[in-house]
Amino acid sequence: MIAKHIPMHIVKKSGFASLVRYLTDTQGKQERTGDVRLTNCISDDVELAMLEVLNTQAMNTRSLADKTYHLIVSFRDGEEPDASTLASIEERICDTLGFIGHQRVSVVHHDTDNRHLHIAINKIHPARYTIHEPFHAYRTLARACGTIEDEFGLRKDNHMPRKVGAENRATDMEHHVGIESLLGWIQRGCKAQMQQAQSWEQLHAVLSTNGLHLHPRANGLVITAQDGTTIKASSVGRDFSKPKLEQRFGPFQSALEKEATLKPQRRYEKKPLGLRPDTAKLYAQYRAAQAQVATTRARERERVRARKEQRIEAAMRHVRLKRAALKLAQMPRNAKKMMYRALASVLRDEISEIKRESKQEYISISQKCRRRQWSDWLRHQAGTGNADALAALRRHKPTRDVDRDGISGAAQCHPPVSGHRRDSVTKQGTIIYRVGASAVRDEGDSLRVSRGAELEAMHVALRMAHERFGKRITVTGSEGFKEQMVIAAAVANLPIVFGDPVLEQRRLKLAKPATTRENPIHNHGTRPPAPRANEEVGPINTRHIRAPNPSVPQKRKSAIDGRSRR
Repeated sequence: MIAKHIPMHIVKKSGFASLVRYLTDTQGKQERTGDVRLTNCISDDVELAMLEVLNTQAMNTRSLADKTYHLIVSFRDGEEPDASTLASIEERICDTLGFIGHQRVSVVHHDTDNRHLHIAINKIHPARYTIHEPFHAYRTLARACGTIEDEFGLRKDNHMPRKVGAENRATDMEHHVGIESLLGWIQRGCKAQMQQAQSWEQLHAVLSTNGLHLHPRANGLVITAQDGTTIKASSVGRDFSKPKLEQRFGPFQSALEKEATLKPQRRYEKKPLGLRPDTAKLYAQYRAAQAQVATTRARERERVRARKEQRIEAAMRHVRLKRAALKLAQMPRNAKKMMYRALASVLRDEISEIKRESKQEYISISQKCRRRQWSDWLRHQAGTGNADALAALRRHKPTRDVDRDGISGAAQCHPPVSGHRRDSVTKQGTIIYRVGASAVRDEGDSLRVSRGAELEAMHVALRMAHERFGKRITVTGSEGFKEQMVIAAAVANLPIVFGDPVLEQRRLKLAKPATTRENPIHNHGTRPPAPRANEEVGPINTRHIRAPNPSVPQKRKSAIDGRSRR
């Protein structure tokens, strides 16, 4: 379990209402939002709770800091705590940070590879109207997560950071965007050469060979790439801070003309991590698509701007004609003044309406022609059926836990199954399919059932596994999950074989009565009800039910019914 604070560095862009609306927005997905929980709010409605928090924040007029605290709690792959456990974890973390009695809204999200909990906290106390800012929150969160993992039996995570802030931000950028950062590029390809330098001249030569430039800024040193991307030299390593380098090489010396004019053998470019030939082709398509989006957006914005100017000019021309006609009219001076003022007011209102409509068109164009990050573009392409984009996403997925609930097979995997409704695609290439109130997750080498183990979802998962992996499948996870899969396979009478001999014997035992005995109910088109997922399924006992004889006259049947009532 990992708990992380997401700071908003620009206070004007922060807002409790906008944050909660983002957290509760389903974005057209069934698997995005889960339980929404309001704490320390009078109202049970989300909109009214937001208004309540905004009014509380308005009572504090002294603080200029961000009054909203955004916290994310993420769980390990395969861990899906229930609602009561999530509520206990949320309360424990918030109380540990010092937010006892503060208003908050928490939302569970399911649309990623790891279940995570978003918590929006009002930093203004609802009774004292004072602001609370946790001190060294990352240390407090690390201790709280360790305690919670021990108490609730969650798997251990490393909570003490091994990287500095800049390294963490670069790693986060590479993980979320999928593009190699300058800091990561230097650490992977240049750091060893930089460590071998024995003078300022050699250090500048190494950097120039890699298309980099070292120069002072403020009280330190920065490294700049040819495209203008800049990082602090100390972010590469503490050995490259200005005091450490001056301790080794003496006072700072700028690069001489000889080193500055060296032809670089390699240079930094914003490209995907681990670029391969097939990925390079995709990245070229991505660059072309983004260029086309930028061109379309500029053209549409220019069209809206020209139309706005035309409408404003037409409105002003119309008013000028009316003013000219009014100037020739014979009427009292005061009446003319009132008419002039009325025309000016009408023109002002019309221009405001034109600008408002144009602003809405600009917003619509920005949403329609929105630039996508590399990883988001891959997800979009994978959602439309692009197999290469899906393979690129799955290439960087981490190693999964073999003990989690899932279905896999030894045979070669076939392409993703068609004919099922896709809900979304995650950044690690997991395809989420909608199945009633549940969902089936296709991770490429395995299938998982999430959001409740309903029998319908089990049937769909088994059919998908048969299409993906062939007849022989392997079920991993808890004993309860394995038993549910065996029951689902027996009830659906699917042509599959479990790799585990014990599970296969259990499936044959459950399926044998249904296949050897004749069930006359099926002959009349009535399907027996399927057992619940948690219900023990034994031998299926059927009774022969005699169908009504259609040759009996209706009058005779009515007479018999009449005698029965008497």
